[in-house]
Amino acid sequence: MHNFIKSLVALVSLPLFCGCQAVFFRTLNSSHAEIAPTTQVYAAEHDLRVDVYRPPHASGSTPVVLFFYGGSWRTGARGEYAFAGRALASRGVLTIIADYRKYPQGAFPRFEEDAASAARWTIDHVAQFGGDPTRVFLTGHSAGAQIATLLATDKRYLAAQRLRPADFAGAIGVAGPYDFLPLTDPKLIEVFGPESQWPASQPIRFVDGDEPPFLLLQGSGDRIVEPRNASAMETTLRAAHVPVTSRLYPGVGHFRILAGLRFTALAPTLDDIVAFIEATPPVQK
Repeated sequence: MHNFIKSLVALVSLPLFCGCQAVFFRTLNSSHAEIAPTTQVYAAEHDLRVDVYRPPHASGSTPVVLFFYGGSWRTGARGEYAFAGRALASRGVLTIIADYRKYPQGAFPRFEEDAASAARWTIDHVAQFGGDPTRVFLTGHSAGAQIATLLATDKRYLAAQRLRPADFAGAIGVAGPYDFLPLTDPKLIEVFGPESQWPASQPIRFVDGDEPPFLLLQGSGDRIVEPRNASAMETTLRAAHVPVTSRLYPGVGHFRILAGLRFTALAPTLDDIVAFIEATPPVQK
């Protein structure tokens, strides 16, 4: 086991664009207790689906995570993140992993609109899977964390779906970009469009005190999303009197923190998410 963990550490230390992406996800999805997802369409007009991972003993009070994956708003697929759905479901959390339109079909703000549609579907349908609609958490890793936290801060997207940030029990950002201007990478400029709309992509700019409780998880060794994003977001939330829990994992990088959802020896990501969910009260209707 020790050698296996050392191999995993080496793997998650490599950038996924080096060609290791398939190996990375294959490793995370291997040798895991099988919890088969139920696939549902949530936005037929764009052929968008969610995978629902139901805990074995789900009841009407089971907490729910709506999870958005990363990939620089360009790549990723819900099936790659089966490990996250199964890991959370094995800890008693009904987990919904949502696809969304990615660039070039889904330049900003289309993927945010898709996420709001997925949130609407989740609130409307979790009860039939044993989930509690008053205990739904918006969650994501990397680009997915930007998507989840912008839903929780900029009210416009949820309002279009007749929802509010206060309809969600919490927001969980894992290695997320919340304050990442100015944009200098040409590929990101393509995703977010003209400079005039860049500020609208920043979750930190919309914090006003009406947000649900936040959990921010970040590795100090992250070289893709700078740790200052989490620290700045924490400071802004606290200034607005929003309950926030923040964890900085020493030496942990961008992909290792994600792998911690599957292998807790790599990072306490799964443990901290479950602890936050269990400690957070349901929404008061």
